[in-house]
Amino acid sequence: MASSLSDLVVRPGSRPSIADFDPDDTLGWDKVAAQEALETNRKRLGELHELLWAENKRSVLVVLQGMDTSGKDGTVRHVMTGVNPQGCHVTSFKRPTEEEADHDYLWRIVRALPARGDIGIFNRSHYEDVLVVRVNSLVPKDVWKARFDQINAFEKHLTDNGMVVLKFFLNISKDEQRQRLQERLDDPTKNWKFSEGDLVARKSWPEYMKAYEDVLAKCSTEHAPWHIIPADRKWVRNLAISSILVKAMERLDMRWPKSTFDPKTIVID
Repeated sequence: MASSLSDLVVRPGSRPSIADFDPDDTLGWDKVAAQEALETNRKRLGELHELLWAENKRSVLVVLQGMDTSGKDGTVRHVMTGVNPQGCHVTSFKRPTEEEADHDYLWRIVRALPARGDIGIFNRSHYEDVLVVRVNSLVPKDVWKARFDQINAFEKHLTDNGMVVLKFFLNISKDEQRQRLQERLDDPTKNWKFSEGDLVARKSWPEYMKAYEDVLAKCSTEHAPWHIIPADRKWVRNLAISSILVKAMERLDMRWPKSTFDPKTIVID
């Protein structure tokens, strides 16, 4: 069991085994207290986002990856409710369109990056191009293997130019996924969420876990770390991600921009 949020960070150069991370971990939290803490974090995120926007020097990119039903949509809905939607943009990356397929794999990613002052959220991301393409043999092995170094260089370029990159692997158990998929079948209001493609990916669970472990080992860096988030309990997932996001934004030590005029000299008739 992880004893602190720092235990969720994949140390650069290490090779984590996903099996060593309990997807049902509570991190020592109580559910009732966690809900209160989440509300506090939401309010703080709103304040920090306004400061990020006003300072207009940096941006924040949140990358959410995980198996189907791990809670990528739920994280966006429950964690980011306190931020100004004018400066927070969510991009969901699905199968590449014909136009996207005619460019290199990072082309559509670059187009969706947040501007200075904004928060960008990637529901799936450029990591699909070392996960799905690998498991489904969509490109040769030498192609997807070369992308690890390319992605690290890309993310280093982003952070060198003022972007905070936070990456979260939502670690859900296969049993919990089965229950959530069944809920989508049992509840008529959730039938639309179900896709037979989810079952196809589920059959390749071991292959996906191996691919994710390579991603975590090769692409968790000092400038863009991966976090392994327990995702079987939605309230743990939400509090963990919101807490990490708040801490990361507070470390920016942002300042309100100084006025170019003396407000005391302004008279409003």
